[in-house]
Amino acid sequence: MLRFIVFILFLFLPCTLFLGGKSSDSTPDSAERAAVSDVEAYASLYRSMQLEGVVNWKAFRQAVAGYYKIDNRKREVLTLIDFSRPSTAKRLFVFDMRERKVLFSSVVSHGKNSGDNYATSFSNEYGSYKSSLGFYLTESTYQGKNGYSLILNGLEKGINDRARERAIVMHGAAYADPSTIRSCGRLGRSLGCPALPLAVSKKIIDTIKGGTLLYIHGDDKTYASLSTFIKQDEAQKDRADI
Repeated sequence: MLRFIVFILFLFLPCTLFLGGKSSDSTPDSAERAAVSDVEAYASLYRSMQLEGVVNWKAFRQAVAGYYKIDNRKREVLTLIDFSRPSTAKRLFVFDMRERKVLFSSVVSHGKNSGDNYATSFSNEYGSYKSSLGFYLTESTYQGKNGYSLILNGLEKGINDRARERAIVMHGAAYADPSTIRSCGRLGRSLGCPALPLAVSKKIIDTIKGGTLLYIHGDDKTYASLSTFIKQDEAQKDRADI
């Protein structure tokens, strides 16, 4: 009788005991396959939105990767600011992720100590007058010294989490008007805020306020190595071809 009971128990033992308690889904190969699957989905989205030649693929891919990892956003709107582009080019894009379309594209200013036409240096420090990279959630609006402004909540510790302390907000500014490019050879610069042309600032702010995701991208290897939202996938995704 005892041998019969042992035999029955043996039949119903979980298979994982004989596999060292590990599921085949947790292998490095499966993780790599998942990363490749993700980037293929991002590339499909990129093509369906007809962004080739308009939006930097790497910046878009990183923005979308963060979008799907950050689940406390309240609406299906994603804003990308691509500081790898010069200030003379449109480098702010607002995407409707549900309808898969671009709602706005615009020039946008960077911090005066981040660079001239290109933003190449970034900081989270108070008084640096530099832009900060990374992911933000938009909050409420207010009327301040720069007019109608949008509060930005930096989500990345040590990268942009001092945005509120530094009063880094999105607002309109005359120096962000494209007409300044003709006289200065570049857009005017801010004290660290992403400043928009006055003609479009209210429309853009009203579209993205209230808990949508903003990603500020730049050519900065340090950020890519530190960000918890993008660093895990970069090795596989940098090899992706659209």
